[in-house]
Amino acid sequence: MKKEDIHLSDWQRILFGEAPINFLLEVGLRTILIYLVLLIIIRLLGKRMGGEITITETAVMITLGAIISAPMQIPDRGLVQGVVILLCALTFQKGFNYLTVTNSSVERLIYGKEIAVVKDGVLQLDKLEKEHISRQQLYAFLRSKGILHLGELERVYMEAGGFFTIYKFENSQSGLPILPPKDKGVSTVVSKTDLKHACKVCGMVSIKNDDKCINCGSSEWVEAVDLR
Repeated sequence: MKKEDIHLSDWQRILFGEAPINFLLEVGLRTILIYLVLLIIIRLLGKRMGGEITITETAVMITLGAIISAPMQIPDRGLVQGVVILLCALTFQKGFNYLTVTNSSVERLIYGKEIAVVKDGVLQLDKLEKEHISRQQLYAFLRSKGILHLGELERVYMEAGGFFTIYKFENSQSGLPILPPKDKGVSTVVSKTDLKHACKVCGMVSIKNDDKCINCGSSEWVEAVDLR
């Protein structure tokens, strides 16, 4: 389209484009057909596509969106081309799944492996940095699971699929509070300990708070808490 052909008052072009208005009916038909084919493809990809998906499945979903766009909207693109590409994406993903099931090395290479981001109430800062997870992101997740302080946690794993698994101590220890510090309701569910302090950065608990944390080197301390 040439520059001189663009006019702000040309509402037909702005709303409907340069294709004939009759093409809107065809777009509707194309969308229905592609949608039905896409449902079949997703069903063949497996039940995981409707749950928590892996990085390869995420890539496939993004690819599917790109594939179905052109056949639905562009007049000179046929539906058969889109269906063929969808089938190729299906075959590609099935092949990946087969390789990961039969070869553990390929599985680790593609999906990675689980890592512990909390051990015995202490944040594993190197693991959080490697996975690009901030402490506040982790704290938000833990709060959503009813965790009030890090001393409750024996282990928190970040699984290969990107979700977290929590294992709590049978009897919680003193730990770093993760509730908002200005929340007045904190005192009703946790109690401060007189002698123990927790590193504000990693959660390491110590009786003394005048030295640097032996775990991360931080000199920021807060009073450790226990559950009431």
